[in-house]
Amino acid sequence: METAALILTIILFIVGILGTILPLLPGPILIYGGMLLYGFMTQFSTLDPYFFLLQGLVLVLIFLVDYIASAVGTKHYGGSKQAVWGAVLGTIPGLIFLGPLGIIIGPFLGAVVVELLRGKDINQTLRVGLGTLIGLLGGTVVKIGAEIVMIVYFFMRI
Repeated sequence: METAALILTIILFIVGILGTILPLLPGPILIYGGMLLYGFMTQFSTLDPYFFLLQGLVLVLIFLVDYIASAVGTKHYGGSKQAVWGAVLGTIPGLIFLGPLGIIIGPFLGAVVVELLRGKDINQTLRVGLGTLIGLLGGTVVKIGAEIVMIVYFFMRI
């Protein structure tokens, strides 16, 4: 039973990391869910409530990084809150129409289009698009780092 639990958990970890890169999957939740699944399948023999509380705090931190990184990148380059939402919403059609390349082009175009609709000049909108992209990519790197720490801590505890 423990081997099956570990295999399913590792699968959820892998899908979770991919989900952080591809925004259509809830990556951090899948990773935390893998830990919970392992706990249930092994009757919580090695993982205590403190472990899950600590991992839950990291999970909350990961969600905060998403919003903070985008906002910081956008604001640093003179963008609006609407540009952040444009970047987030631009990711979805970017992925649909451009595949993996859409992860980069979608947020950029989303932020640029929103700022153009707000009446900003083209040079400013391009700067905002670049800032938003830098924020999103920087946030993704931080999130993957935090997820790796979660996973390493999980293996240290089991």
